[in-house]
Amino acid sequence: MSRSQHKLKPSPRPIFSCGIFRNCTMSVLSPRTPPNTAASFLQPPPASPSPSPPPPATSQPAAAPNPSSSSSSSSSSASHSFTQWRFPLHLNQHHQPPPEPEPQPLPYPESIYNQSIDFTEAFHSAEIHFTDGDSRQALSLLVQSLATADPPPPATAGVIAGVVASLRVAETARAAAKVFLALVLAEENRRPALEAGAVAAAVEAVASPEAGGSTTVKERTLAALELLCTVEDGATAVRGHALAAKALAGAVEAMTGRGRECAIGVLAAIYGGEWAAAAPEEVVRAVVVALQGECTARGRRKGAQLLLALKETARGC
Repeated sequence: MSRSQHKLKPSPRPIFSCGIFRNCTMSVLSPRTPPNTAASFLQPPPASPSPSPPPPATSQPAAAPNPSSSSSSSSSSASHSFTQWRFPLHLNQHHQPPPEPEPQPLPYPESIYNQSIDFTEAFHSAEIHFTDGDSRQALSLLVQSLATADPPPPATAGVIAGVVASLRVAETARAAAKVFLALVLAEENRRPALEAGAVAAAVEAVASPEAGGSTTVKERTLAALELLCTVEDGATAVRGHALAAKALAGAVEAMTGRGRECAIGVLAAIYGGEWAAAAPEEVVRAVVVALQGECTARGRRKGAQLLLALKETARGC
């Protein structure tokens, strides 16, 4: 009996009777405190009043964190910011319709016109206006049509004739010179312009003291006249005009910049090479004076070529 009593198992020990587990459960994890080590677990727990039992679990959400804590306030502000971004808060709870988008500005009428331009129709309309005697309306239509044309398309004979006739009139010379230069930029329009009498009209515009009331008219007319001289018949027509030499020499002496440059270019085209001997004395004098004064690089080069041709002609004689 006594032996069987010694074999009785002792009563089981309580599972959580040591202080280690209690130290684990009471330790507060914080980023500012170092992690617990084995030595800290072996130390006896500090004397502290027994913790109050946790509140019973309820279905209501947890209370807001204490605003005195910096970590809690930062967390709450971050969650509030996300909530505002995800679900924007409105002070006025009434339904407000979304703001209407601002209307896009309409393109300018000129750009619309240039996008849907039909040169065949534009030339036909301008020719009708020229026939009816409304040169201003015809030139205005051509200016708008040729503003973005690069290169300009071949024009009809009626349009070219109307532009050349308008170049002779002081009231329409400014717009006509602009259209005239734009048209002869295309090689296809140069010979029809010669056939319409463009050389005589251009020389008269340069020789005229008024010329539409602006030096711009003379500059554009001289530039167009230089382009006409690239055609063989054009240089011959300018050289054969009675007023050409005097008008061009006067333009070289009186004008500056592009006007003088284009005038020298016309003289170099009609009196260069084998035609240097036909150059009047006033032409030579005007070119020499221009090279001694202000002149563009191209004008100086053209003038030097002309003077060299005149010098070689004089030696041959």
